[in-house]
Amino acid sequence: MTSTRTFSLVALAMLSLIGLGACASQQAHRELHLFIWANYIDPEVYRLFEQEFGVSIIEENFDSNETLRNKLQAGVTGYDIIVPSDYTVEVLIRQGLLAELDLSKIPNFQNISPRFRGLYYDPHNRYSIPYLWGTTGIGYNALKIETPPTSWADLFEPALLERYKNRVSMLDDPREAIGAALKYLGYSVNSTDPQALADARNLLLAQKPYLARYDSETYDDFLLTGDLVIAHGWSGEFAKARLENPDIHYSIPQEGGVIWADNLAILKSSHRIDLAHRFIDFLLRPQINAKIVNYLHYPSTNDAARPYILPEIVSDPAIYPPDEILEKLEWIRDLGEALALYEAVWDEVKSR
Repeated sequence: MTSTRTFSLVALAMLSLIGLGACASQQAHRELHLFIWANYIDPEVYRLFEQEFGVSIIEENFDSNETLRNKLQAGVTGYDIIVPSDYTVEVLIRQGLLAELDLSKIPNFQNISPRFRGLYYDPHNRYSIPYLWGTTGIGYNALKIETPPTSWADLFEPALLERYKNRVSMLDDPREAIGAALKYLGYSVNSTDPQALADARNLLLAQKPYLARYDSETYDDFLLTGDLVIAHGWSGEFAKARLENPDIHYSIPQEGGVIWADNLAILKSSHRIDLAHRFIDFLLRPQINAKIVNYLHYPSTNDAARPYILPEIVSDPAIYPPDEILEKLEWIRDLGEALALYEAVWDEVKSR
Protein backbone atom coordinates (compact mmCIF):
# COMPACT_ATOMS: atom_id res chain seq x y z
CA MET A 1 0.00 0.00 0.00
CA THR A 2 2.81 2.37 0.94
CA SER A 3 4.72 1.71 -2.29
CA THR A 4 1.55 2.16 -4.35
CA ARG A 5 0.81 5.46 -2.65
CA THR A 6 4.42 6.58 -3.07
CA PHE A 7 4.27 5.72 -6.78
CA SER A 8 0.99 7.66 -7.11
CA LEU A 9 2.50 10.75 -5.50
CA VAL A 10 5.55 10.56 -7.75
CA ALA A 11 3.34 10.11 -10.78
CA LEU A 12 1.20 13.10 -9.79
CA ALA A 13 4.30 15.20 -9.25
CA MET A 14 5.64 14.22 -12.67
CA LEU A 15 2.30 14.97 -14.33
CA SER A 16 2.25 18.33 -12.56
CA LEU A 17 5.75 19.16 -13.82
CA ILE A 18 4.80 18.08 -17.34
CA GLY A 19 1.72 20.29 -17.12
CA LEU A 20 3.76 23.26 -15.95
CA GLY A 21 6.26 22.66 -18.73
CA ALA A 22 3.47 22.51 -21.30
CA CYS A 23 2.00 25.76 -19.95
CA ALA A 24 5.41 27.43 -20.09
CA SER A 25 5.89 26.14 -23.63
CA GLN A 26 2.46 27.41 -24.66
CA GLN A 27 3.21 30.79 -23.06
CA ALA A 28 6.50 31.03 -24.95
CA HIS A 29 4.70 30.36 -28.21
CA ARG A 30 2.17 33.08 -27.39
CA GLU A 31 4.93 35.67 -27.43
CA LEU A 32 6.80 37.05 -30.40
CA HIS A 33 10.08 38.87 -29.81
CA LEU A 34 10.93 41.75 -32.13
CA PHE A 35 14.34 43.50 -32.33
CA ILE A 36 13.68 46.82 -34.06
CA TRP A 37 14.71 50.47 -34.27
CA ALA A 38 13.16 52.63 -31.54
CA ASN A 39 9.74 54.16 -32.26
CA TYR A 40 9.55 52.39 -35.60
CA ILE A 41 6.01 51.03 -35.58
CA ASP A 42 2.59 52.27 -34.56
CA PRO A 43 1.90 50.69 -31.12
CA GLU A 44 -1.72 50.26 -32.21
CA VAL A 45 -0.52 47.70 -34.75
CA TYR A 46 0.78 45.54 -31.92
CA ARG A 47 -2.57 45.78 -30.17
CA LEU A 48 -4.46 44.79 -33.32
CA PHE A 49 -2.22 41.77 -33.90
CA GLU A 50 -2.46 40.69 -30.27
CA GLN A 51 -6.24 41.05 -30.41
CA GLU A 52 -6.59 38.99 -33.59
CA PHE A 53 -4.06 36.26 -32.87
CA GLY A 54 -3.78 36.16 -29.08
CA VAL A 55 -0.03 36.79 -29.23
CA SER A 56 1.96 39.29 -27.18
CA ILE A 57 4.64 41.27 -29.00
CA ILE A 58 7.78 41.87 -26.96
CA GLU A 59 9.86 44.71 -28.43
CA GLU A 60 13.54 45.48 -27.85
CA ASN A 61 15.43 48.26 -29.63
CA PHE A 62 18.83 48.85 -31.23
CA ASP A 63 20.31 52.16 -32.34
CA SER A 64 22.47 51.14 -35.31
CA ASN A 65 23.00 48.27 -37.70
CA GLU A 66 26.39 47.72 -36.11
CA THR A 67 24.77 47.26 -32.68
CA LEU A 68 22.32 44.76 -34.17
CA ARG A 69 25.03 42.86 -36.02
CA ASN A 70 27.43 42.76 -33.07
CA LYS A 71 24.76 41.45 -30.72
CA LEU A 72 23.75 38.66 -33.08
CA GLN A 73 27.35 37.76 -33.88
CA ALA A 74 28.03 37.51 -30.13
CA GLY A 75 25.46 34.71 -30.01
CA VAL A 76 22.55 36.52 -28.37
CA THR A 77 19.32 34.60 -29.03
CA GLY A 78 15.67 34.93 -28.11
CA TYR A 79 14.62 37.27 -30.92
CA ASP A 80 12.26 36.11 -33.65
CA ILE A 81 12.02 39.03 -36.08
CA ILE A 82 14.66 41.67 -36.70
CA VAL A 83 14.58 44.84 -38.84
CA PRO A 84 18.04 45.27 -40.41
CA SER A 85 18.94 47.73 -43.14
CA ASP A 86 19.92 46.63 -46.63
CA TYR A 87 23.68 46.06 -46.35
CA THR A 88 23.26 44.39 -42.96
CA VAL A 89 20.87 41.84 -44.48
CA GLU A 90 23.67 40.88 -46.86
CA VAL A 91 26.07 40.35 -43.94
CA LEU A 92 23.59 38.29 -41.92
CA ILE A 93 22.76 36.09 -44.92
CA ARG A 94 26.44 35.38 -45.48
CA GLN A 95 26.86 34.49 -41.80
CA GLY A 96 23.93 32.08 -41.89
CA LEU A 97 21.93 33.89 -39.21
CA LEU A 98 18.66 34.35 -41.13
CA ALA A 99 15.92 31.80 -41.73
CA GLU A 100 14.84 31.24 -45.30
CA LEU A 101 11.35 32.68 -45.80
CA ASP A 102 8.40 30.65 -47.04
CA LEU A 103 6.63 33.21 -49.22
CA SER A 104 3.58 30.95 -49.46
CA LYS A 105 3.01 31.91 -45.82
CA ILE A 106 3.35 35.61 -46.67
CA PRO A 107 0.72 36.10 -49.42
CA ASN A 108 0.77 39.86 -48.87
CA PHE A 109 4.30 39.92 -50.29
CA GLN A 110 2.47 40.51 -53.58
CA ASN A 111 1.78 44.04 -52.30
CA ILE A 112 5.47 44.99 -52.34
CA SER A 113 6.32 47.39 -55.15
CA PRO A 114 8.38 45.88 -57.99
CA ARG A 115 10.87 48.69 -57.31
CA PHE A 116 11.67 47.18 -53.93
CA ARG A 117 11.68 43.50 -54.83
CA GLY A 118 14.91 41.69 -55.56
CA LEU A 119 17.20 44.44 -54.32
CA TYR A 120 20.94 43.88 -54.49
CA TYR A 121 21.32 42.51 -50.95
CA ASP A 122 18.66 39.76 -51.33
CA PRO A 123 17.90 39.38 -55.04
CA HIS A 124 15.25 36.67 -54.60
CA ASN A 125 13.76 37.87 -51.29
CA ARG A 126 14.68 34.54 -49.79
CA TYR A 127 15.56 36.06 -46.43
CA SER A 128 14.05 39.53 -46.17
CA ILE A 129 11.11 41.70 -47.15
CA PRO A 130 11.46 45.50 -47.40
CA TYR A 131 9.45 47.21 -44.66
CA LEU A 132 10.05 50.97 -44.97
CA TRP A 133 12.57 53.04 -46.88
CA GLY A 134 13.92 56.54 -46.87
CA THR A 135 16.88 58.82 -47.39
CA THR A 136 19.58 60.38 -45.24
CA GLY A 137 20.17 64.12 -45.35
CA ILE A 138 19.94 67.32 -43.32
CA GLY A 139 17.11 68.43 -41.05
CA TYR A 140 16.93 71.98 -39.75
CA ASN A 141 14.80 74.61 -38.03
CA ALA A 142 14.06 77.18 -40.73
CA LEU A 143 13.52 79.98 -38.20
CA LYS A 144 16.90 79.50 -36.57
CA ILE A 145 19.26 79.31 -39.53
CA GLU A 146 20.19 82.07 -41.93
CA THR A 147 20.09 80.06 -45.15
CA PRO A 148 18.45 76.66 -45.75
CA PRO A 149 21.13 73.98 -46.28
CA THR A 150 21.51 72.73 -49.84
CA SER A 151 24.94 71.08 -49.62
CA TRP A 152 26.89 68.83 -47.28
CA ALA A 153 29.11 71.91 -46.89
CA ASP A 154 26.45 73.30 -44.54
CA LEU A 155 27.17 70.41 -42.22
CA PHE A 156 30.95 70.20 -42.61
CA GLU A 157 32.56 73.55 -43.34
CA PRO A 158 33.77 75.32 -40.15
CA ALA A 159 33.01 78.77 -41.58
CA LEU A 160 29.36 77.77 -42.07
CA LEU A 161 29.11 75.91 -38.76
CA GLU A 162 30.62 78.59 -36.52
CA ARG A 163 27.31 80.41 -36.01
CA TYR A 164 25.61 77.17 -34.92
CA LYS A 165 28.39 75.79 -32.75
CA ASN A 166 27.19 73.16 -30.23
CA ARG A 167 23.75 73.10 -31.88
CA VAL A 168 24.62 70.61 -34.63
CA SER A 169 24.47 66.80 -34.56
CA MET A 170 25.64 63.89 -36.70
CA LEU A 171 24.27 60.37 -36.76
CA ASP A 172 26.08 58.07 -34.34
CA ASP A 173 26.55 55.62 -37.18
CA PRO A 174 29.94 55.02 -38.85
CA ARG A 175 28.65 54.15 -42.32
CA GLU A 176 26.25 57.10 -42.42
CA ALA A 177 28.60 59.70 -40.93
CA ILE A 178 31.68 58.65 -42.89
CA GLY A 179 29.47 58.18 -45.97
CA ALA A 180 28.24 61.79 -45.73
CA ALA A 181 31.82 63.06 -45.50
CA LEU A 182 32.85 60.93 -48.48
CA LYS A 183 29.91 62.18 -50.51
CA TYR A 184 30.78 65.82 -49.82
CA LEU A 185 34.37 65.17 -50.88
CA GLY A 186 33.22 63.71 -54.19
CA TYR A 187 33.76 60.04 -53.33
CA SER A 188 31.32 57.14 -53.19
CA VAL A 189 29.75 56.40 -49.80
CA ASN A 190 31.24 52.91 -50.27
CA SER A 191 34.79 53.98 -51.10
CA THR A 192 37.55 51.74 -49.77
CA ASP A 193 40.36 53.97 -51.02
CA PRO A 194 42.63 54.66 -48.01
CA GLN A 195 43.24 58.24 -49.16
CA ALA A 196 39.49 58.90 -49.49
CA LEU A 197 38.90 57.55 -46.00
CA ALA A 198 41.78 59.62 -44.61
CA ASP A 199 40.22 62.70 -46.18
CA ALA A 200 36.84 61.81 -44.66
CA ARG A 201 38.43 61.30 -41.25
CA ASN A 202 40.09 64.72 -41.41
CA LEU A 203 36.82 66.35 -42.43
CA LEU A 204 34.95 64.72 -39.55
CA LEU A 205 37.67 65.74 -37.09
CA ALA A 206 37.50 69.34 -38.29
CA GLN A 207 33.73 69.25 -37.87
CA LYS A 208 33.73 67.68 -34.42
CA PRO A 209 34.39 70.84 -32.30
CA TYR A 210 31.15 72.33 -33.63
CA LEU A 211 28.96 69.36 -32.76
CA ALA A 212 26.67 69.04 -29.79
CA ARG A 213 26.59 65.26 -30.11
CA TYR A 214 26.61 62.15 -32.24
CA ASP A 215 23.02 60.97 -32.00
CA SER A 216 20.90 58.41 -33.85
CA GLU A 217 17.90 58.35 -31.51
CA THR A 218 16.91 61.77 -30.18
CA TYR A 219 18.11 64.37 -32.67
CA ASP A 220 14.52 65.07 -33.79
CA ASP A 221 13.52 65.76 -30.18
CA PHE A 222 16.43 68.17 -29.73
CA LEU A 223 15.47 69.99 -32.93
CA LEU A 224 12.02 70.47 -31.43
CA THR A 225 13.36 71.78 -28.11
CA GLY A 226 15.76 74.15 -29.89
CA ASP A 227 18.90 72.51 -28.50
CA LEU A 228 19.77 71.68 -32.11
CA VAL A 229 19.19 73.82 -35.17
CA ILE A 230 20.67 71.50 -37.80
CA ALA A 231 21.08 67.72 -37.78
CA HIS A 232 22.23 64.83 -39.94
CA GLY A 233 19.50 62.21 -39.95
CA TRP A 234 16.82 60.09 -41.56
CA SER A 235 14.00 61.61 -43.58
CA GLY A 236 11.12 60.12 -41.61
CA GLU A 237 12.33 61.44 -38.27
CA PHE A 238 12.29 65.00 -39.58
CA ALA A 239 8.85 64.46 -41.15
CA LYS A 240 7.51 63.38 -37.76
CA ALA A 241 9.13 66.36 -36.04
CA ARG A 242 7.49 68.67 -38.57
CA LEU A 243 4.07 67.53 -37.35
CA GLU A 244 4.87 69.23 -34.05
CA ASN A 245 6.72 72.20 -35.52
CA PRO A 246 6.14 73.20 -39.16
CA ASP A 247 9.44 75.11 -39.13
CA ILE A 248 11.35 71.79 -39.16
CA HIS A 249 12.42 71.01 -42.73
CA TYR A 250 14.50 68.38 -44.50
CA SER A 251 16.93 68.64 -47.39
CA ILE A 252 18.79 66.10 -49.50
CA PRO A 253 22.13 67.79 -50.33
CA GLN A 254 22.83 68.63 -53.96
CA GLU A 255 25.80 66.24 -53.99
CA GLY A 256 23.42 63.37 -53.25
CA GLY A 257 23.23 61.09 -50.26
CA VAL A 258 22.05 57.71 -49.08
CA ILE A 259 18.92 55.74 -49.93
CA TRP A 260 18.13 52.82 -47.67
CA ALA A 261 15.51 50.18 -46.94
CA ASP A 262 14.82 48.52 -43.61
CA ASN A 263 13.68 44.93 -43.81
CA LEU A 264 11.70 42.29 -41.98
CA ALA A 265 13.71 39.13 -41.44
CA ILE A 266 13.38 36.03 -39.26
CA LEU A 267 16.32 34.70 -37.29
CA LYS A 268 17.26 31.08 -37.90
CA SER A 269 17.44 30.64 -34.11
CA SER A 270 13.74 31.53 -33.66
CA HIS A 271 11.47 28.90 -32.16
CA ARG A 272 8.38 30.67 -33.50
CA ILE A 273 9.09 30.79 -37.21
CA ASP A 274 5.50 30.11 -38.34
CA LEU A 275 4.20 32.82 -36.04
CA ALA A 276 6.88 35.20 -37.31
CA HIS A 277 5.68 34.60 -40.89
CA ARG A 278 2.15 35.40 -39.77
CA PHE A 279 3.24 38.69 -38.18
CA ILE A 280 5.18 39.75 -41.28
CA ASP A 281 2.16 39.01 -43.46
CA PHE A 282 0.02 41.05 -41.06
CA LEU A 283 2.36 44.06 -41.42
CA LEU A 284 2.03 43.82 -45.21
CA ARG A 285 -1.75 44.15 -45.19
CA PRO A 286 -2.49 47.39 -47.05
CA GLN A 287 -4.41 49.13 -44.27
CA ILE A 288 -2.01 47.97 -41.57
CA ASN A 289 0.99 49.13 -43.57
CA ALA A 290 -0.68 52.47 -44.25
CA LYS A 291 -1.39 52.86 -40.52
CA ILE A 292 2.35 52.48 -39.86
CA VAL A 293 3.26 54.98 -42.59
CA ASN A 294 0.67 57.51 -41.39
CA TYR A 295 2.11 57.21 -37.89
CA LEU A 296 5.81 57.32 -38.81
CA HIS A 297 5.85 59.41 -42.01
CA TYR A 298 8.40 57.11 -43.62
CA PRO A 299 7.64 56.06 -47.22
CA SER A 300 6.16 52.63 -47.82
CA THR A 301 7.46 49.82 -50.00
CA ASN A 302 3.85 48.60 -50.28
CA ASP A 303 1.96 49.63 -53.44
CA ALA A 304 -1.37 48.32 -52.14
CA ALA A 305 -1.11 50.57 -49.07
CA ARG A 306 -0.85 53.77 -51.11
CA PRO A 307 -4.63 54.51 -51.32
CA TYR A 308 -4.78 54.45 -47.51
CA ILE A 309 -1.77 56.70 -46.91
CA LEU A 310 -2.51 60.34 -46.08
CA PRO A 311 -2.32 62.49 -49.26
CA GLU A 312 -0.01 65.01 -47.58
CA ILE A 313 2.54 62.23 -47.03
CA VAL A 314 2.41 60.82 -50.55
CA SER A 315 2.70 64.30 -52.08
CA ASP A 316 5.60 65.46 -49.88
CA PRO A 317 8.86 65.39 -51.92
CA ALA A 318 10.89 65.28 -48.71
CA ILE A 319 9.27 61.89 -47.98
CA TYR A 320 8.79 60.61 -51.53
CA PRO A 321 11.63 62.30 -53.49
CA PRO A 322 11.24 62.78 -57.25
CA ASP A 323 13.20 60.55 -59.61
CA GLU A 324 15.80 63.20 -60.41
CA ILE A 325 16.76 63.29 -56.71
CA LEU A 326 16.69 59.51 -56.32
CA GLU A 327 19.19 59.18 -59.16
CA LYS A 328 21.81 60.98 -57.03
CA LEU A 329 21.46 58.60 -54.09
CA GLU A 330 23.57 55.55 -53.25
CA TRP A 331 22.88 52.37 -51.31
CA ILE A 332 25.34 51.60 -48.53
CA ARG A 333 26.98 48.29 -49.42
CA ASP A 334 28.58 45.55 -47.39
CA LEU A 335 32.34 46.05 -47.67
CA GLY A 336 33.51 42.73 -46.28
CA GLU A 337 36.98 42.94 -44.76
CA ALA A 338 37.30 46.57 -45.86
CA LEU A 339 34.80 47.47 -43.14
CA ALA A 340 37.77 47.46 -40.79
CA LEU A 341 38.97 50.64 -42.53
CA TYR A 342 35.72 52.40 -41.59
CA GLU A 343 35.88 51.09 -38.03
CA ALA A 344 39.39 52.45 -37.65
CA VAL A 345 38.32 55.87 -38.93
CA TRP A 346 35.29 55.91 -36.63
CA ASP A 347 37.28 54.86 -33.59
CA GLU A 348 39.72 57.70 -34.20
CA VAL A 349 36.98 60.29 -34.79
CA LYS A 350 35.03 59.30 -31.69
CA SER A 351 38.05 59.04 -29.41
CA ARG A 352 39.78 62.32 -30.31
